Amino acid sequence: MQNNLAPRDALASGDTKGLTGERLLLVTKLAIPPVRSDLVARPRLTSQLQLGIQRPFTLIAAPAGFGKTTVLSAWLEDAPFSAAWVSLERGDDDLIRFWPYVFTALERVHPGSGASALALLQGSDPQQLPPIETILTVWIN
Repeated sequence: MQNNLAPRDALASGDTKGLTGERLLLVTKLAIPPVRSDLVARPRLTSQLQLGIQRPFTLIAAPAGFGKTTVLSAWLEDAPFSAAWVSLERGDDDLIRFWPYVFTALERVHPGSGASALALLQGSDPQQLPPIETILTVWIN
């Protein structure tokens, strides 16, 4: 699989060799945010997160500014496993923009897990992409 993460220095120098036809992804959106040194420990929340990994799905919901990113970053810093991370922003509600980040994040943690789906998304005219249901079916299977 080709690397679809464009190094900052390559873009800054204008060297985009190998990037033609691929959607460039912002690498910083795939990095778990660093934990602040003045962080107040939240043992109750981290133990709830620990219980959450015993379930097939855990949803963390709270209004902006309530510390979701902070508590997850701190918990993952000490986790005995790797985690896929995507930082989302307003424009990421576009499926053509959203799914490449998700599949790339999964690829970084479990190589091969998102390669087929990424191949369907890359190098195609967005108007001629297969339906998202097809891409997700390829990924799941």
